[in-house]
Amino acid sequence: MRIDSFSAPTMVTWQLTRDCDLACLHCCTDSAPGRALPNELSRERALALCAEIVAAGVPYAMIVGGEPTLVPHFLEVCRALSDGGVLLKIETNGQKFDLRLLKELAVRSVQISLDGATPEAYCRQRVGGVLSKAVAACRAAREAGLPLEITFAPTRHNITEASAVIDLAAELGAFRFNTGKLMRLGAAAKLWDRLEPSDDQYEDFLALLERREEELSGRLELCYKPFSLDEEMSSRRIEPSGTLLILPDGRVKVAAALSQICSDLSHQTLLEAWDSYRRAWRALIDSPAVV
Repeated sequence: MRIDSFSAPTMVTWQLTRDCDLACLHCCTDSAPGRALPNELSRERALALCAEIVAAGVPYAMIVGGEPTLVPHFLEVCRALSDGGVLLKIETNGQKFDLRLLKELAVRSVQISLDGATPEAYCRQRVGGVLSKAVAACRAAREAGLPLEITFAPTRHNITEASAVIDLAAELGAFRFNTGKLMRLGAAAKLWDRLEPSDDQYEDFLALLERREEELSGRLELCYKPFSLDEEMSSRRIEPSGTLLILPDGRVKVAAALSQICSDLSHQTLLEAWDSYRRAWRALIDSPAVV
């Protein structure tokens, strides 16, 4: 495995919390209001982990949730990583947080979810959310000079609005539009029969993405490959990712789509977790039926 030659992760994806101010039907982490894990990492352990990430020379960190901006030490975590030379990607729903507070940090991008071009579709899927607030957050990010990404999770409720959301992303000055097949994880798995688009809808959606990708070449990157979790996991069998996925309580997953936990950063170091992650992938590759 190529990751055996890496002394540390090339990226960490850190779920700061399961708490969220929205209750999205499709949420892959099963986050919602009041759903913070009882043993999420303390401020002290989180900041110590930031120091370990910096010391290991990890170049890139994605800060996600739940809604990460709800965590009281969110800005401290971002600042500690940024001051240590780590580039940040912040994923937010854009409902409440003042993105101007990120202006002086080393932000590679801010990703905001726009799961609809109309208020009806958006709030039906992102329960408790307001589309105008998310759009205002996108504009605020660009005004603050922050690179903007838009993400779109297709369900049967909003998939017909995909082209309009792509247009909106371009209008808002986003450099990338992220999408793909709906992930059967978390809340989405529980509501799968209500959310999963039909085969015909997916066929039309993929054709739309291919067409719009050609139309928008040079203006907006459409990122939708691999298109499904199955495709992603097939590619990971060949080349495991250099990313550590850290859960809010410090546990480290082998991959988002797998249940395996390979380490626990509540009492282990980042580099110990990295060694455990590589061993876990060696075991998975030796037992490909599991992957």
